[in-house]
Amino acid sequence: MQKIVGILVCIIFVSCLKDKTKPYLESEEWGEFNPTKYSFPNAFSNFPVPDNPVWNVTTVEGVTLGRKLYYDNILSTNGKSCSSCHIQSKSFSTQNVGPNGFNVPAHINLAWNKSFGWLGEARTLDSVALADLEEGNIFLKANNDSILQRFMVHNDYPRLFWKAFGVEITKVSLNDRKKYISYALAQFMRTQISYNSKFDKYLRGEAVLSSDEIAGFSIFMQEDKGDCFHCHGDSYNPLWHDNLFHNNGLDATHTGINIGRYAVTGNVNDLGKFRTPTLRNIELTSPYMHDGRFSTLEQVVNFYSEGLQNSQTIDPLMKKVNQGGAQLNPTEKAQLVAFLKTLTDNTFISDVSLSDPE
Repeated sequence: MQKIVGILVCIIFVSCLKDKTKPYLESEEWGEFNPTKYSFPNAFSNFPVPDNPVWNVTTVEGVTLGRKLYYDNILSTNGKSCSSCHIQSKSFSTQNVGPNGFNVPAHINLAWNKSFGWLGEARTLDSVALADLEEGNIFLKANNDSILQRFMVHNDYPRLFWKAFGVEITKVSLNDRKKYISYALAQFMRTQISYNSKFDKYLRGEAVLSSDEIAGFSIFMQEDKGDCFHCHGDSYNPLWHDNLFHNNGLDATHTGINIGRYAVTGNVNDLGKFRTPTLRNIELTSPYMHDGRFSTLEQVVNFYSEGLQNSQTIDPLMKKVNQGGAQLNPTEKAQLVAFLKTLTDNTFISDVSLSDPE
């Protein structure tokens, strides 16, 4: 009997040794990789279909991870996070020009953009964060430690990456780690959706515009008045931008950051051209233009009314450049500003699902 017991003990001991030689997978503790597809809100029936690439489909788990990363300074060496420059109360923008001299673009309805940045330097939302993760980048000043080592000792991130992507983030290459970080951030940013401004409610029959706001919309839409709709759309284009690049007459000559999209394409026809920004929440996203040269909406309207500068690449849509602009009177200017403020979405800037999860 003792001999039999001894044999059994040896078998169990040998089995344990075999188990210890088996590669240990942390994911065995986290359960099956089975993400839940994210359902975009159905309250904006007049929106186009959002971009949701099959190679980075938006999931509940991916959004959860991306939201945590967005507000966490774990990726930086300067104590900053994405949310340091993209503040929810400012429609995920900031009042300060970035260290590169460019106005910080708002993170709003990016799931419908065809390019990103003022110059269109990024073609997909999923690659936008990659530049910020490069060592020494001026925004986060990330380094290999912030991308590699910090995740190794973090209590939550390895599990969250497994749930979102089915990868053990501490065991993949540096480039893959950056890729999954960027993918997660993109998934969260696709949920930063605004569709509940006063003007949206007006279109849905849920709000009434004042006489000045209605007059301002009329000025916006008239070619012989504001003539804003060619670049920024109308009530049938709820994005309030055209996904294109224009030289809107800011400068007569173009140097420095004012060379515009030419810096990306090398095409002289792109001198002074910048991506059209959305007008959604424009009241909240000062300063304005690519370099933040205007502080108020009134200054912007004054520019388009009498401050246009001619140049060889001026957009043909700037039809009144030879007379300086639209030449609106003070009442028309005030009405146009009143309309622009109806595009403010207070629901968006107070949505707790977009706020810091901590």
